Amino acid sequence: MAENILEVKDLVKHYPLTQGILFKKQVGAVKAVDGISFELKKGETLGIVGESGCGKSTLAKVLMNLERATSGQVLFKGEDISQLSGAALKAVRRNIQMVFQDPYTSLNPRMTVGDIIGEPFEIHPEVAPKGDRRKAVQDLLDVVGLNPEYINRYPHQFSGGQRQRIGIARGLALKPEIIICDEPVSALDVSVQAQVINLLEQLQGDFGLSYMFIAHDLSIVRHISDRVGVMYLGKMVEIGSDEEIYENATHPYTQALLSAVPVPDPTARESRDRIVLAGDIPSPANPPSGCRFRTRCWKAEDRCAEEIPLLAVPSVLEGPAAHESACHFPEVREQAAA
Repeated sequence: MAENILEVKDLVKHYPLTQGILFKKQVGAVKAVDGISFELKKGETLGIVGESGCGKSTLAKVLMNLERATSGQVLFKGEDISQLSGAALKAVRRNIQMVFQDPYTSLNPRMTVGDIIGEPFEIHPEVAPKGDRRKAVQDLLDVVGLNPEYINRYPHQFSGGQRQRIGIARGLALKPEIIICDEPVSALDVSVQAQVINLLEQLQGDFGLSYMFIAHDLSIVRHISDRVGVMYLGKMVEIGSDEEIYENATHPYTQALLSAVPVPDPTARESRDRIVLAGDIPSPANPPSGCRFRTRCWKAEDRCAEEIPLLAVPSVLEGPAAHESACHFPEVREQAAA
Protein backbone atom coordinates (compact mmCIF):
# COMPACT_ATOMS: atom_id res chain seq x y z
CA MET A 1 0.00 0.00 0.00
CA ALA A 2 1.23 3.49 -0.89
CA GLU A 3 1.85 5.88 1.97
CA ASN A 4 -0.46 8.79 2.74
CA ILE A 5 0.98 12.03 1.40
CA LEU A 6 -1.96 14.12 2.63
CA GLU A 7 -4.30 13.51 5.57
CA VAL A 8 -7.32 15.69 6.36
CA LYS A 9 -8.81 15.33 9.84
CA ASP A 10 -12.13 16.89 10.93
CA LEU A 11 -11.58 19.92 8.69
CA VAL A 12 -13.98 22.82 9.27
CA LYS A 13 -14.37 26.12 7.43
CA HIS A 14 -17.15 28.45 8.61
CA TYR A 15 -17.70 31.96 7.27
CA PRO A 16 -19.20 34.26 9.91
CA LEU A 17 -22.48 36.09 9.21
CA THR A 18 -22.48 39.51 10.84
CA GLN A 19 -25.08 42.19 11.55
CA GLY A 20 -24.61 45.92 12.03
CA ILE A 21 -22.40 48.58 10.48
CA LEU A 22 -20.18 50.03 13.20
CA PHE A 23 -20.44 47.32 15.82
CA LYS A 24 -20.67 44.10 13.87
CA LYS A 25 -22.11 41.15 15.72
CA GLN A 26 -21.89 37.57 14.51
CA VAL A 27 -25.39 36.17 14.12
CA GLY A 28 -24.54 32.90 12.39
CA ALA A 29 -22.13 31.13 10.06
CA VAL A 30 -22.04 29.64 6.60
CA LYS A 31 -20.86 26.07 7.19
CA ALA A 32 -19.07 25.58 3.88
CA VAL A 33 -16.91 22.67 5.09
CA ASP A 34 -18.06 20.98 8.27
CA GLY A 35 -15.96 18.13 9.62
CA ILE A 36 -14.38 16.41 6.62
CA SER A 37 -11.74 13.67 6.90
CA PHE A 38 -9.94 11.71 4.17
CA GLU A 39 -6.49 10.61 2.98
CA LEU A 40 -4.65 11.05 -0.30
CA LYS A 41 -2.04 8.43 -1.09
CA LYS A 42 1.16 9.05 -3.01
CA GLY A 43 0.58 8.70 -6.75
CA GLU A 44 -3.22 8.35 -6.57
CA THR A 45 -6.10 10.49 -7.79
CA LEU A 46 -8.92 11.26 -5.38
CA GLY A 47 -12.03 12.57 -7.11
CA ILE A 48 -14.37 14.89 -5.19
CA VAL A 49 -17.93 15.22 -6.55
CA GLY A 50 -21.11 16.97 -5.48
CA GLU A 51 -23.59 19.68 -6.41
CA SER A 52 -22.62 23.32 -6.81
CA GLY A 53 -22.44 24.92 -3.37
CA CYS A 54 -21.56 21.73 -1.50
CA GLY A 55 -18.12 23.06 -0.47
CA LYS A 56 -15.77 21.43 -3.00
CA SER A 57 -13.95 24.60 -4.03
CA THR A 58 -13.80 25.85 -0.44
CA LEU A 59 -12.18 22.56 0.54
CA ALA A 60 -9.55 23.08 -2.17
CA LYS A 61 -8.82 26.63 -1.00
CA VAL A 62 -8.45 25.50 2.61
CA LEU A 63 -6.05 22.73 1.62
CA MET A 64 -3.98 25.33 -0.26
CA ASN A 65 -4.21 27.70 2.73
CA LEU A 66 -5.80 30.32 0.50
CA GLU A 67 -8.53 30.22 3.15
CA ARG A 68 -7.63 29.66 6.80
CA ALA A 69 -9.32 26.60 8.35
CA THR A 70 -11.70 27.27 11.25
CA SER A 71 -10.54 24.04 12.88
CA GLY A 72 -9.17 20.62 12.02
CA GLN A 73 -5.89 19.46 10.55
CA VAL A 74 -4.30 19.20 7.11
CA LEU A 75 -1.26 16.95 7.37
CA PHE A 76 1.27 16.98 4.54
CA LYS A 77 3.70 14.10 5.12
CA GLY A 78 2.69 14.14 8.77
CA GLU A 79 3.12 17.90 9.33
CA ASP A 80 0.07 20.03 10.11
CA ILE A 81 0.09 22.82 7.52
CA SER A 82 -3.37 24.27 8.23
CA GLN A 83 -2.09 27.12 10.41
CA LEU A 84 1.26 27.84 8.74
CA SER A 85 2.19 31.31 7.57
CA GLY A 86 5.17 33.21 6.21
CA ALA A 87 8.26 31.29 5.12
CA ALA A 88 6.92 27.96 6.40
CA LEU A 89 3.76 28.25 4.29
CA LYS A 90 5.80 29.37 1.28
CA ALA A 91 7.95 26.24 1.54
CA VAL A 92 4.92 23.92 1.70
CA ARG A 93 3.14 25.60 -1.21
CA ARG A 94 6.00 24.59 -3.47
CA ASN A 95 4.83 20.99 -2.98
CA ILE A 96 1.08 21.62 -3.35
CA GLN A 97 -0.09 23.48 -6.44
CA MET A 98 -3.48 24.19 -7.98
CA VAL A 99 -5.08 24.23 -11.43
CA PHE A 100 -8.09 26.55 -11.44
CA GLN A 101 -11.48 26.07 -13.04
CA ASP A 102 -11.70 28.91 -15.55
CA PRO A 103 -8.74 29.21 -17.94
CA TYR A 104 -10.08 32.57 -19.11
CA THR A 105 -9.84 34.33 -15.73
CA SER A 106 -7.01 32.42 -14.04
CA LEU A 107 -4.36 33.80 -16.44
CA ASN A 108 -3.31 37.45 -16.28
CA PRO A 109 -4.14 38.97 -19.70
CA ARG A 110 -1.35 41.56 -19.30
CA MET A 111 1.38 38.93 -18.94
CA THR A 112 2.96 36.78 -21.62
CA VAL A 113 2.83 33.01 -21.36
CA GLY A 114 6.51 33.01 -20.45
CA ASP A 115 5.90 35.41 -17.57
CA ILE A 116 2.85 33.47 -16.34
CA ILE A 117 4.61 30.10 -16.26
CA GLY A 118 7.86 31.62 -15.00
CA GLU A 119 6.28 33.64 -12.18
CA PRO A 120 6.65 30.78 -9.64
CA PHE A 121 10.40 30.95 -10.24
CA GLU A 122 10.36 34.54 -8.94
CA ILE A 123 8.92 33.30 -5.65
CA HIS A 124 11.10 30.18 -5.51
CA PRO A 125 14.32 31.16 -7.32
CA GLU A 126 16.09 28.03 -6.09
CA VAL A 127 14.02 25.91 -8.51
CA ALA A 128 15.34 27.63 -11.64
CA PRO A 129 18.26 30.09 -11.63
CA LYS A 130 17.56 33.33 -13.49
CA GLY A 131 19.67 32.45 -16.52
CA ASP A 132 17.90 29.10 -16.98
CA ARG A 133 14.28 30.27 -16.66
CA ARG A 134 13.49 30.82 -20.32
CA LYS A 135 14.64 27.28 -21.13
CA ALA A 136 12.69 25.93 -18.12
CA VAL A 137 9.49 27.66 -19.32
CA GLN A 138 9.96 26.35 -22.87
CA ASP A 139 10.46 22.83 -21.52
CA LEU A 140 7.20 23.14 -19.55
CA LEU A 141 5.34 24.30 -22.66
CA ASP A 142 6.66 21.27 -24.51
CA VAL A 143 5.64 18.94 -21.66
CA VAL A 144 2.01 20.10 -21.83
CA GLY A 145 1.87 19.83 -25.62
CA LEU A 146 2.34 23.47 -26.64
CA ASN A 147 4.91 24.93 -29.01
CA PRO A 148 7.87 26.32 -26.98
CA GLU A 149 7.99 29.25 -29.40
CA TYR A 150 4.67 30.49 -27.98
CA ILE A 151 6.56 31.84 -24.96
CA ASN A 152 6.05 35.51 -25.96
CA ARG A 153 2.34 35.22 -26.77
CA TYR A 154 -0.52 36.47 -24.57
CA PRO A 155 -3.44 34.41 -23.17
CA HIS A 156 -6.00 35.92 -25.60
CA GLN A 157 -4.08 34.32 -28.47
CA PHE A 158 -4.91 30.80 -27.22
CA SER A 159 -8.03 28.63 -27.17
CA GLY A 160 -9.64 27.51 -23.91
CA GLY A 161 -7.93 24.12 -23.98
CA GLN A 162 -4.56 25.69 -24.69
CA ARG A 163 -5.05 28.15 -21.82
CA GLN A 164 -5.75 25.30 -19.43
CA ARG A 165 -2.55 23.62 -20.61
CA ILE A 166 -0.75 26.86 -19.70
CA GLY A 167 -2.35 26.70 -16.26
CA ILE A 168 -1.17 23.10 -15.88
CA ALA A 169 2.35 24.11 -16.94
CA ARG A 170 2.33 26.83 -14.28
CA GLY A 171 1.24 24.24 -11.71
CA LEU A 172 4.12 21.96 -12.72
CA ALA A 173 6.78 24.68 -12.61
CA LEU A 174 7.85 24.07 -9.00
CA LYS A 175 7.84 20.27 -9.37
CA PRO A 176 5.08 19.73 -6.79
CA GLU A 177 4.03 16.41 -5.29
CA ILE A 178 0.32 17.25 -5.16
CA ILE A 179 -1.83 19.13 -7.67
CA ILE A 180 -5.37 20.16 -6.70
CA CYS A 181 -7.52 20.37 -9.85
CA ASP A 182 -10.62 22.50 -9.20
CA GLU A 183 -13.00 21.51 -12.02
CA PRO A 184 -10.23 21.98 -14.61
CA VAL A 185 -12.29 20.85 -17.61
CA SER A 186 -15.81 22.11 -16.82
CA ALA A 187 -15.36 25.24 -18.99
CA LEU A 188 -14.07 23.26 -22.00
CA ASP A 189 -15.69 21.49 -24.95
CA VAL A 190 -16.16 17.74 -24.56
CA SER A 191 -13.45 16.80 -27.09
CA VAL A 192 -11.00 19.19 -25.42
CA GLN A 193 -11.92 17.80 -21.99
CA ALA A 194 -10.70 14.38 -23.09
CA GLN A 195 -7.38 15.82 -24.28
CA VAL A 196 -6.77 17.63 -20.99
CA ILE A 197 -7.73 14.55 -18.92
CA ASN A 198 -5.36 12.39 -20.97
CA LEU A 199 -2.61 14.97 -20.45
CA LEU A 200 -3.15 14.96 -16.67
CA GLU A 201 -2.94 11.16 -16.60
CA GLN A 202 0.26 11.21 -18.66
CA LEU A 203 1.85 13.82 -16.38
CA GLN A 204 0.88 11.81 -13.31
CA GLY A 205 2.78 8.81 -14.66
CA ASP A 206 5.77 10.88 -15.77
CA PHE A 207 6.20 12.89 -12.56
CA GLY A 208 4.63 10.68 -9.88
CA LEU A 209 1.98 13.28 -9.02
CA SER A 210 -0.91 12.92 -6.60
CA TYR A 211 -4.16 14.60 -7.68
CA MET A 212 -7.24 15.81 -5.89
CA PHE A 213 -9.64 16.16 -8.80
CA ILE A 214 -12.79 18.20 -8.14
CA ALA A 215 -15.65 17.87 -10.62
CA HIS A 216 -19.39 17.53 -10.97
CA ASP A 217 -19.26 15.23 -14.02
CA LEU A 218 -19.29 11.68 -12.66
CA SER A 219 -18.15 10.16 -15.96
CA ILE A 220 -14.95 12.23 -15.97
CA VAL A 221 -14.31 11.48 -12.31
CA ARG A 222 -14.65 7.75 -12.92
CA HIS A 223 -12.23 7.92 -15.85
CA ILE A 224 -9.41 9.60 -13.96
CA SER A 225 -9.90 8.72 -10.27
CA ASP A 226 -8.63 5.83 -8.17
CA ARG A 227 -10.95 6.75 -5.30
CA VAL A 228 -14.04 8.97 -5.15
CA GLY A 229 -15.44 11.10 -2.33
CA VAL A 230 -19.02 12.41 -2.52
CA MET A 231 -19.79 15.71 -0.78
CA TYR A 232 -23.15 17.13 0.23
CA LEU A 233 -23.64 20.45 2.06
CA GLY A 234 -20.17 20.55 3.58
CA LYS A 235 -20.05 16.88 4.58
CA MET A 236 -18.44 13.81 3.03
CA VAL A 237 -21.30 11.32 2.65
CA GLU A 238 -19.51 8.43 0.90
CA ILE A 239 -15.94 7.59 -0.06
CA GLY A 240 -14.34 4.56 -1.67
CA SER A 241 -12.63 3.26 -4.79
CA ASP A 242 -14.15 4.15 -8.14
CA GLU A 243 -15.54 0.63 -8.51
CA GLU A 244 -16.99 0.63 -4.99
CA ILE A 245 -18.76 3.94 -5.52
CA TYR A 246 -20.02 3.32 -9.06
CA GLU A 247 -21.05 -0.31 -8.61
CA ASN A 248 -22.00 -0.50 -4.92
CA ALA A 249 -23.09 2.97 -3.80
CA THR A 250 -25.08 2.83 -0.55
CA HIS A 251 -25.82 6.48 0.20
CA PRO A 252 -29.06 7.74 -1.39
CA TYR A 253 -27.43 10.98 -2.54
CA THR A 254 -24.69 9.09 -4.39
CA GLN A 255 -27.33 6.86 -5.94
CA ALA A 256 -29.28 9.91 -7.11
CA LEU A 257 -26.16 11.40 -8.70
CA LEU A 258 -25.39 8.14 -10.51
CA SER A 259 -28.96 7.84 -11.79
CA ALA A 260 -28.62 11.27 -13.43
CA VAL A 261 -25.56 10.28 -15.50
CA PRO A 262 -26.54 10.21 -19.22
CA VAL A 263 -26.65 6.70 -20.73
CA PRO A 264 -26.13 6.48 -24.52
CA ASP A 265 -27.98 3.15 -24.91
CA PRO A 266 -31.73 3.99 -25.31
CA THR A 267 -32.81 0.56 -24.02
CA ALA A 268 -30.69 0.84 -20.87
CA ARG A 269 -31.83 4.42 -20.39
CA GLU A 270 -35.50 3.47 -20.43
CA SER A 271 -35.09 0.45 -18.16
CA ARG A 272 -33.05 2.03 -15.38
CA ASP A 273 -34.59 3.35 -12.19
CA ARG A 274 -34.19 7.15 -12.30
CA ILE A 275 -34.08 8.97 -8.96
CA VAL A 276 -35.45 12.52 -9.02
CA LEU A 277 -34.72 14.49 -5.85
CA ALA A 278 -37.39 16.79 -4.45
CA GLY A 279 -36.63 20.37 -3.42
CA ASP A 280 -33.43 22.37 -3.47
CA ILE A 281 -30.19 21.98 -1.56
CA PRO A 282 -30.63 23.67 1.86
CA SER A 283 -28.65 26.75 2.84
CA PRO A 284 -25.24 26.03 4.40
CA ALA A 285 -26.03 28.87 6.81
CA ASN A 286 -28.92 26.85 8.22
CA PRO A 287 -28.37 23.16 7.46
CA PRO A 288 -30.92 20.55 8.57
CA SER A 289 -30.41 18.80 11.89
CA GLY A 290 -29.13 15.24 11.91
CA CYS A 291 -28.50 14.00 8.39
CA ARG A 292 -28.19 16.98 6.07
CA PHE A 293 -29.63 15.06 3.14
CA ARG A 294 -32.82 14.04 4.97
CA THR A 295 -34.94 16.92 3.57
CA ARG A 296 -34.53 15.46 0.06
CA CYS A 297 -34.22 11.77 0.92
CA TRP A 298 -37.00 9.27 0.17
CA LYS A 299 -35.87 7.01 3.03
CA ALA A 300 -35.75 9.64 5.79
CA GLU A 301 -37.20 8.70 9.20
CA ASP A 302 -37.33 10.37 12.62
CA ARG A 303 -33.86 9.09 13.46
CA CYS A 304 -32.40 11.00 10.50
CA ALA A 305 -33.50 14.32 12.01
CA GLU A 306 -32.09 13.54 15.45
CA GLU A 307 -28.81 11.74 14.85
CA ILE A 308 -25.88 12.66 12.58
CA PRO A 309 -24.85 9.54 10.61
CA LEU A 310 -21.20 8.57 10.95
CA LEU A 311 -18.98 7.97 7.93
CA ALA A 312 -18.34 4.25 8.42
CA VAL A 313 -18.48 0.91 6.59
CA PRO A 314 -22.17 -0.19 6.58
CA SER A 315 -23.13 -3.76 7.44
CA VAL A 316 -24.80 -4.28 4.03
CA LEU A 317 -21.35 -4.27 2.40
CA GLU A 318 -18.90 -7.12 2.74
CA GLY A 319 -15.52 -8.07 1.33
CA PRO A 320 -13.99 -6.07 -1.55
CA ALA A 321 -17.07 -3.83 -1.87
CA ALA A 322 -16.73 -2.49 1.69
CA HIS A 323 -16.30 1.29 1.87
CA GLU A 324 -17.41 4.17 4.06
CA SER A 325 -20.89 5.69 3.82
CA ALA A 326 -22.76 8.12 6.09
CA CYS A 327 -26.33 6.82 6.10
CA HIS A 328 -28.56 5.32 8.81
CA PHE A 329 -30.34 3.09 6.26
CA PRO A 330 -27.79 2.15 3.58
CA GLU A 331 -28.66 -0.19 0.73
CA VAL A 332 -27.11 -1.17 -2.58
CA ARG A 333 -29.11 -0.32 -5.69
CA GLU A 334 -28.37 -1.50 -9.21
CA GLN A 335 -26.92 1.37 -11.23
CA ALA A 336 -26.57 1.95 -14.95
CA ALA A 337 -22.97 2.15 -16.09
CA ALA A 338 -21.64 5.70 -15.94
